[in-house]
Amino acid sequence: MSTKALMILVGYLVGSIPFGLLVSKIWNLDIRRHGSNNIGATNVYRILGTIAGGFVLILDYLKGFLAVSIGYWTGGDPEIVLLLGIAVVFGHMFSLFLGFRGGKGVATGLGVLAGIQTTSPYIFLFTLAFGLLVLALTRYVSLSSVLACAFAVVLFYFFHEPPVYQLAAAIIATAIILAHRSNILRLLSGKEPRLGEKA
Repeated sequence: MSTKALMILVGYLVGSIPFGLLVSKIWNLDIRRHGSNNIGATNVYRILGTIAGGFVLILDYLKGFLAVSIGYWTGGDPEIVLLLGIAVVFGHMFSLFLGFRGGKGVATGLGVLAGIQTTSPYIFLFTLAFGLLVLALTRYVSLSSVLACAFAVVLFYFFHEPPVYQLAAAIIATAIILAHRSNILRLLSGKEPRLGEKA
């Protein structure tokens, strides 16, 4: 097996760990049967509260950060790092352990963004700040997630990051935005729950 193929497999397997389900089991509950049926931190928060949701958010974030860190620990080849980043997000969204279903990739994608060593240290900070601003103004987690993804892609272009970084950012952002299709439809119809409301 080539190094790149091995790293893609490693990233995918790390991403496949279903922390949302595992944390909900601590509360004797299968999160896939409640709320939006999603294993992501937002659904866990809505059903089980701040502590459980916070655990899932942090653990899913760390999956992304760990995956790209593995790339740096094994030599730092930018292509391998970015392949790990893409693979971990897709692993989270299409988990091997959940019949190729999973979350929507936001927290894991944020971890990837935080772990990538770009030429500008501001991409992660600006993306996070923008997402939190949209969330504070609208209280729509899905809207802040989608807009932050698009904003990150713009930042990679604005700060003249290498094309391979721009491509990886676009792939991850597109995947996350597509995973929010149902949320976007609910937003357009005015049926999307705000933060703190039940799904």
